[in-house]
Amino acid sequence: MSHDHDHHHHDNELEPMAARVRALETILTRKGLIDPAAIDVIVDTYETKVGPRNGARVVAKAWSDREYADWLKRDATAAIASLGYTGRQGEHMQAVFNTDETHNLVVCTLCSCYPWSVLGLPPVWYKAPPYRSRAVIDPRGVLEEFGLSLPKDKNIRVWDSTAELRYLVVPQRPSGSDGWSEDKLADLVTRDSMIGTGLAREAA
Repeated sequence: MSHDHDHHHHDNELEPMAARVRALETILTRKGLIDPAAIDVIVDTYETKVGPRNGARVVAKAWSDREYADWLKRDATAAIASLGYTGRQGEHMQAVFNTDETHNLVVCTLCSCYPWSVLGLPPVWYKAPPYRSRAVIDPRGVLEEFGLSLPKDKNIRVWDSTAELRYLVVPQRPSGSDGWSEDKLADLVTRDSMIGTGLAREAA
């Protein structure tokens, strides 16, 4: 876990832009030119559907292709790029694999470094100070607040994202999913499971 951050390259630089966007949104809403509800739907789509689907496909391929999983462990940046997922904040990636012994959790203690290219927009709670501080101090307690209670003997490893390196958690493959296609497997992968605040969906 690294706490070395470069303040000059973090997402804090986007805060003034975010404020300008919010101001513009307010003006356009008052003029009746945009519908805030429609914007919320679009944001939700990119936050929970479009973006995370990229990461879900990476995880599904790792589950079904041992050679790809090995490549993902060795060089996640290249393995992910091979599927066409590159871009802002996704250039330098490391994949961390959950096991029977270890559960991985990702945080950015200084701001909100996040792999946009594979997970889409970062959730609000990921950027919130309570998560950023408590995930390191009391990861087990934080996971329980997300409804995830892990066995006491399971180790929790916290990875601190930086401007230079972002992490993708590869959750354990659910039992009962043997022989499934990559597309079907991808449906089991959630955004939270790739951050570490959740598990993959059970195979139905």
